[in-house]
Amino acid sequence: MGATGENGQKPAGPHVVVQHVTKRFDDFVALDDVSLSVQRGHIAVIIGGSGAGKTTLLRLLIGLDKPTTGAIIVDGIDIAPLNETELNRVRQKFGMVFQYAALLDSLSVLDNVAFPLREHTKLKEKEIRDKVLEKLSTLGLNGVERRFPSQLSGGMRKRVALARALMLEPEIIVYDEPTSGLDPLTSRLVDELIEQTRDRFGVTSVVISHDMTSALKIADYLFLLAKGKIVGEGTPEELVSGKSDLANRFIESSGIAAEKLIAARDEEKHR
Repeated sequence: MGATGENGQKPAGPHVVVQHVTKRFDDFVALDDVSLSVQRGHIAVIIGGSGAGKTTLLRLLIGLDKPTTGAIIVDGIDIAPLNETELNRVRQKFGMVFQYAALLDSLSVLDNVAFPLREHTKLKEKEIRDKVLEKLSTLGLNGVERRFPSQLSGGMRKRVALARALMLEPEIIVYDEPTSGLDPLTSRLVDELIEQTRDRFGVTSVVISHDMTSALKIADYLFLLAKGKIVGEGTPEELVSGKSDLANRFIESSGIAAEKLIAARDEEKHR
C-alpha cells in the first residue's frame, strides 16, 4: 500500500505539504497564506470553528478545488496545476470518510463497501465479495454485510464508511468531522478506530474537526485554523501549553480540561 523504500519501509518525511496557499471566492478570502506539513504515517488534526476555512482546505487537499495561489504537494507532486486526468490518479492515493458516513441508503453494507472496487477495478464479483468481507472482518464488522445503513448504529456506520474508504488501499485517509453528531461514548470508539487504522494499515490520516476533546486524544500534530489562517500548531502538549492567545481561547471555549486529557493520554501511551 503506497510507495515503499528499501527493506519495504515507507519513506519518512512529509506526505502532504501545503505551501502559502490562499483561496479567494470573488472578494472573500477563505484561506489566507496557509502553510502546513503532514508527516507520513501520522494523524494530523486540522481544527477550527464554523467558518474557519476547514472545508475549503479539505477540498483543496483532495483536488476537488484549486488554490488561488500557492502549492498543494502530495508525495512530492504539486497537484495545483494538474489537469483532471492527472488529478484522478492523485485522488486514488486518498480515501475519504465523510461526515455522517455518507453511505447509500438503498444499498446493503456489502454493496456500499464494494462500490469503489466496482467503479475503479476489473475484479470479478467473487473477488470483490471476498475483499469486502475481509475488510469488514478486520474492522470488527462480521455478519453485517446484508444489513442496510438504517439498521446500523452511528459507530457502525463510521466503520462501514472506513471500510469503503480503505478498499482501494489509499495512502492517505481524510476524515471530515468524524465525531460530529455522535454521543461521547461512540465518539471515543471512532477516535480509537482512527488510531487503530493508522497503526494497522500504515496510512497517513488527516482529520478535519471542531471537536477539541477528540483532537487532543488522537493527534500526533494539530493545526488550529481561524478565519482562514493557521493561528496555532504543534503536538497536543505544545498547543495546550503554548503561547497562542487564539489557541488558548479556543481550548477554553471548548469547555474541556485539556491538561487532564493530555495527562490521561500520556498515561495510556505508557501502559
